[in-house]
Amino acid sequence: MESAVQAHDFDFDSWQRAQRDDVEQCLSRWVRPDAPAGLGESMRYAVLDGGKRLRPLLVLAAAEAVNGLREAALRAACAAELIHAYSLVHDDMPCMDNDVLRRGKPTVHVQFGQAQALLAGDALQALAFELLTPETDVPPAMQATLCRLLARAAGADGMAGGQAIDLASVGHMLTEDELRRMHRLKTGALLQGCVLLGAACADATPAARTALQEYGAALGLAFQVVDDILDVIADSQTLGKTAGKDAASDKPTYVSLLGLERARAHAETLCSEAHAALKRSGLADTRALAALADAVVRRSH
Repeated sequence: MESAVQAHDFDFDSWQRAQRDDVEQCLSRWVRPDAPAGLGESMRYAVLDGGKRLRPLLVLAAAEAVNGLREAALRAACAAELIHAYSLVHDDMPCMDNDVLRRGKPTVHVQFGQAQALLAGDALQALAFELLTPETDVPPAMQATLCRLLARAAGADGMAGGQAIDLASVGHMLTEDELRRMHRLKTGALLQGCVLLGAACADATPAARTALQEYGAALGLAFQVVDDILDVIADSQTLGKTAGKDAASDKPTYVSLLGLERARAHAETLCSEAHAALKRSGLADTRALAALADAVVRRSH
């Protein structure tokens, strides 16, 4: 059977609204306001009422494609968003990128102070793994797999490792291979990990898992290429974060390396690679995943 039904046969807007509603309700319930000394308030400020929720959508779309367990998928979707939110809180701090605007509002350390921001990020990271290990509803073996996948995507071989390379690369010219490796870790690893988290909510075939892994790799890199483009062509109000920050910080980007037009062409090539991977998956319905790949490349913020 042809795996990927064309995205134009799919009401993506309705699908993503329904998924986002479920994710928002779960995040609001699980990120409680009653943590001590105002910690709950800063955690909720970091997570709720903002963001595209791309990572949860990827988890849920992949889980749907493999007919995965919905409870496990929702928990994994929210856990991935908590990891993403914690990384943004820490990344915005003065010791890292030193940014004052995120999702159209003051960053957490500006709003609550650096110590509270540090603790909010720590607590969000811990809560992510708590969500993946409920006492009921998700089989223990599946819990272990989900924890392993998320930890690998977030740690030294994933997001944190990529952030370390990013900080060490300020002011240096990287080759395209070096830039690709940095972004595959810093941004791509968690996005790819989200696809694998969704696939792990069912007993997917090895061929399907491999294809979804390749889809996630292509989409993850495409996201960063587009991010680099938007940092040049969009304004801060549209982005919800400080525009032009990479150039001002003398960071290597796909635009600085390839130029704007070649960077755009590269993003389109990566989108095509993502669609090709879905066609190889053998899965009956990958319309949501296909639509997400298109949305990543054609986004304006």
